[in-house]
Amino acid sequence: MRKNIRTGLSLLLAGAMTATMLTGCGQSMADDAGAATATADNTADIAEETTQQTEDSTKEQNSETQASGEAVTITAWHDNDEAMMNALADVVNERLASENITLRFEKKADVTGQIRLYGTDAANGPDMYLFAHDSLGGFAEMGILEPVGNLISADKEKDLLPMTLEAASYKDEQYLMPVYYETLLFMYNKDLWEGDIPSTTEELYEYMVEHTDANSGTYALVNQHSNSYNVAPFINGFGGYIIDKDANPGLNLQETKDAISYNKKFAELQADGDYNTVTALFSEGKAAAIIGGPWLVSGIKEAGIDLGIKSLCDFTLPNGEVMTPYSGVQCLGVLKYAAENKKEAITRVLEVLAEPEAGITLAKEFNCAPANTKAYEDADVAANEMILAMEKSAEKAVPMSNIPEMGVMWGPAESLLAAVNKSGEDVDTAADKYQEEALQAIADMH
Repeated sequence: MRKNIRTGLSLLLAGAMTATMLTGCGQSMADDAGAATATADNTADIAEETTQQTEDSTKEQNSETQASGEAVTITAWHDNDEAMMNALADVVNERLASENITLRFEKKADVTGQIRLYGTDAANGPDMYLFAHDSLGGFAEMGILEPVGNLISADKEKDLLPMTLEAASYKDEQYLMPVYYETLLFMYNKDLWEGDIPSTTEELYEYMVEHTDANSGTYALVNQHSNSYNVAPFINGFGGYIIDKDANPGLNLQETKDAISYNKKFAELQADGDYNTVTALFSEGKAAAIIGGPWLVSGIKEAGIDLGIKSLCDFTLPNGEVMTPYSGVQCLGVLKYAAENKKEAITRVLEVLAEPEAGITLAKEFNCAPANTKAYEDADVAANEMILAMEKSAEKAVPMSNIPEMGVMWGPAESLLAAVNKSGEDVDTAADKYQEEALQAIADMH
């Protein structure tokens, strides 16, 4: 999510937020997904033509190595925190040392771009990669991934959260194996927030009215109010959507418009919602609360803030539903050529990472929310306020779309939000305008 989720997303997020997420969730994740399809055919042809001879010899060598029982190294690319990846590798390597299997993570600056380039190159590409789920659709359409169902049994994944398995699937096929996930949260300064946290969004709005003084630059709650990733908890909760699984944009759905109109009254009590502004306001003690994610925690701790955390799903909307954020799931993908030549070793790596120990390590040392439900039975994990808030969110959270078309939706969606929140345009007129823009962008992409 994210360092990446930015969860992409994404994902996830626009501007600086997407650059800092991963993880978790936002704009850059969505861009990766869209770009994957646009360049897939050309990239695959070039890669196949330039590496075929080397690939054949490498396949033969790998097959002989695994068959002989000699040491096998599984290489996985990532763009995450290296200490975290090393800790994850240690879990695997300690378990599989007697089997002569070693997992080695390698950090890459542009994982999705590198996978598109080397996804058919057995000599120079990785065996696996760990990245946000929303890049899946582009890679699946390229035909470079091995479905994990061919590598690990369903019984080994029985304890994984259903939401994470949904995120890891594309066109009814599970291509990825979830490891951990991120969602947006309600994060508040315990020294500034007065009284209990409200249980409804209307009560939250009333608190904002009473405790916001924009003239003096102090706010009750700040949010990136014109960023579609950050407004998604309203949109999803109202029953709307940015795009559905069949690539139909939903910007002018009545439910989406109702959510945008409802969000507007909150936006009017918030600072101009770019990432740097809202983050600085909260870190400097000028905002009592912020809608953000795990990627903010290190900066908040450096600021000396006594941080409190609630799931957004703790807030009930006027329609009786709860705020429903996107989720960004960090997953492992396996390249086809690796599955063909190192299947047994890769299966063992996946099996170890699907167990609670890996999730417990990530939770205790790096505040990641594990995909494995059994990890939450650990006492230290169960005492982590942020992880428990994300676990609660996982019951309702909507995985960011992993279809390639999502990549062209961020622009129209955020233009719509800016038109309504910043320019005061009529929501119906603006929604129709940007729905047409989205349809055209998808048509051009195809």
